[in-house]
Amino acid sequence: MITYKQVDKSYFPQYDQVPMTFEVKSYYRIDKHDRGLGGFTIVETPVDKPYIKDFNMHGECADNWTMFDLTNWAFFMAFDMDKPIGAAAVTSRTKEIYMLDRRNDLAVLWDIRVSEKYKGQGVGQKLFDMVVTWARNCGLVQLKIECQNNNVAACKFYHKQGAVLCKIDEYAYYNEPAYRHEAMFIWYLDL
Repeated sequence: MITYKQVDKSYFPQYDQVPMTFEVKSYYRIDKHDRGLGGFTIVETPVDKPYIKDFNMHGECADNWTMFDLTNWAFFMAFDMDKPIGAAAVTSRTKEIYMLDRRNDLAVLWDIRVSEKYKGQGVGQKLFDMVVTWARNCGLVQLKIECQNNNVAACKFYHKQGAVLCKIDEYAYYNEPAYRHEAMFIWYLDL
């Protein structure tokens, strides 16, 4: 039986047990018409060789989050019995977070992850719903979500939730050679 709950930082070691990986089979190619002035077309394009993208290689959440004041953060987890299988983090009203654009009415979905075996079973949906409910209860009016153009499943998920793709930055990861080929997609969901 899968259970869900809001957790605090004492759960970070369990949070980190949920892998943040996905298989890249395709990506969204951005075709510019008349160098962008004629608009854009986003085309799902298969990759030559599928691969696994692993966000866990950037360190554990607990280590990365200790630099922030977590007062205006919320963390949610899903468990199968006692085994952590999904997790999500959301933040608002935190000065150090540039993604909040200095807005007091905006939340940022910082992280959402589901173990591979449990994908497609509604775990991500339930965690996302918990994030949205928390943000609404905090009086926030929008949820901002960062994704990459090679995470097609996530893009389709956010689109299904009603989020709108509002920003594409093809150079957001330029200074990170391993990710230079990826584009940042920023989605907004009105709450």
